[in-house]
Amino acid sequence: MKRCPECGREYDNTMMFCLDDGAELLYGPARSDRSASAGGQFGDDEPATAILHSTAAQGEAPTRAQIDTTDRTSVSHPGAETTKKAGGFDKRLLLAPIVLAAIVLGGFGAYRYLAPSNTGQIDSIAVLPFENRSGSADTDYLSDGLADSLIYRLSQLPNLKVSPTSSVMRYKGMASDAAKVANELGVDAVMTGRLSQIGDNLNISVQLIDVKAGKVLWAEQYDRKMADLLATQREIATTITQKLQLKLTGDERGIAKKYTESSEAYQLYLKGRYHFARRNRDDFNKAIESFEQAIKLDPNFALAYARIAEAYNQMPNYPYASPMEAFPKAKAAAERAIALDPTLSEAHTAMGNTLTSLDRNWPEAEREFKRALELDPNSATAHYRYASEYLISVGRTKEALAEVERALELEPLDPNMVANLGRHYLYDGQRDRALTQARRAYEADPTFVIARLLYGMTLNAVSQYAEAIALSENALKDDPNNQQMLMVAGYAYGRSGRRADAESVIEKFREISKTQYVIPSFVAVVFGAMGEKDRAFAELDKSIEQRDSWFRWAKVEPLFDPLRDDPRYKDLLKRMGLPE
Repeated sequence: MKRCPECGREYDNTMMFCLDDGAELLYGPARSDRSASAGGQFGDDEPATAILHSTAAQGEAPTRAQIDTTDRTSVSHPGAETTKKAGGFDKRLLLAPIVLAAIVLGGFGAYRYLAPSNTGQIDSIAVLPFENRSGSADTDYLSDGLADSLIYRLSQLPNLKVSPTSSVMRYKGMASDAAKVANELGVDAVMTGRLSQIGDNLNISVQLIDVKAGKVLWAEQYDRKMADLLATQREIATTITQKLQLKLTGDERGIAKKYTESSEAYQLYLKGRYHFARRNRDDFNKAIESFEQAIKLDPNFALAYARIAEAYNQMPNYPYASPMEAFPKAKAAAERAIALDPTLSEAHTAMGNTLTSLDRNWPEAEREFKRALELDPNSATAHYRYASEYLISVGRTKEALAEVERALELEPLDPNMVANLGRHYLYDGQRDRALTQARRAYEADPTFVIARLLYGMTLNAVSQYAEAIALSENALKDDPNNQQMLMVAGYAYGRSGRRADAESVIEKFREISKTQYVIPSFVAVVFGAMGEKDRAFAELDKSIEQRDSWFRWAKVEPLFDPLRDDPRYKDLLKRMGLPE
């Protein structure tokens, strides 16, 4: 027998309703006030499960599910032992004729207690961030990483829409209504879980909710060793596909693929992913360090090599490293990843990126991006990188815009892609639309550095120099060495006739260059705005030699317009191998 979380009494495991009052079963815990009155009979070490309340009239199917991520209790697993109540009399003997009569006479309101309703194919799911019950933020990388890895694995299935990590992270630490989450993310099913670590022991609890049917499809608890983390993750992913009744092809069964045999290497990989997502200088370095430690433990860990390549590809954009320091390392890691696993989409995406940045081998770069998309058509990153690293660079702006829009269909809440959508409108000549999008992205999060930069660049592109100056000066109060905002300010100063202020920006770049890499094209933009073409082209020569990643957009970036009519500019494009 189980206990009804509503009244605390025993309920029938087969009929699925309370034996004492006939109340409809509420899967999982009662609300906190009810569970308190029940005398604490539900242990905190039971599987995390959903509360499913019926909001319909008596006899109707439940339509609403709620998730309580802070006070969860247990649903016994299928096959749990059913016993009679004390006293030996089984009330099912009284209930059975009633249920049978209901079925025979067409009263199907009772039938739902006997078998799950056929709700049709579930083709979309959100895996919410797992709750960290370990009592330490130091293990956030495990709880966040487990959910992220499940999302990654499930995203390999072309017929299953999976909400990306960037979309679900806003629910971290929240007690969320499953129906509301499903509606906001546009999915049919929601999965939640919690993880706790004590020494070498892991307790992982998961639940899978069919929101349309208003029921828990599956709930399970895993008591495992840390060494079993990777195997447990694969097991969970495989079980999800079974519970969703997904028919997998041979290739799609790779959802259970072993990326490494080393659980310790996998834990380091999760730690690297956790730091990479934070995207500041220290965390980039910590991410690379974690990935490299993972590779030391498993030299055949292709996915870790791909992530190293991704990190090194991105660092010069901020800039946290010089291109000639980072890009060769990115290429070497991408090559190794492809050699180890030619079917890894991330590795081909990273290689496409290095081929545009380091080698300027545009035809081969496009082949790599297309190969990445063949391997994983649902990779928002591959769609986005194909657009921003290749298509924009060669001037195919409408194709680029279509790829970015596809990426946003897959990851609609990714802040980087949302911000960069405006940039792609700008490069396609849709300046009003670009400004609207850039402003929206910035106002959504004024602290997000990419949104702020692209808003400033767009203000300059549409000649709103006063607004660009106000934006950049405000940002530079907190971060006076921010090269991106110095470039925005310097261009606006130069174009609005404030030459002394523009020269002060140039001097600031010189000062910064004594201790770190300075992006030459940023300096060139300021010189161009001042009308100092010779000085600007001297900096752009450095951009070519140093593989300045920002200058790869030279064909379409409006901030280079003051230099575009000079014959030297066309020569630079030829040196980069870009088409006319």
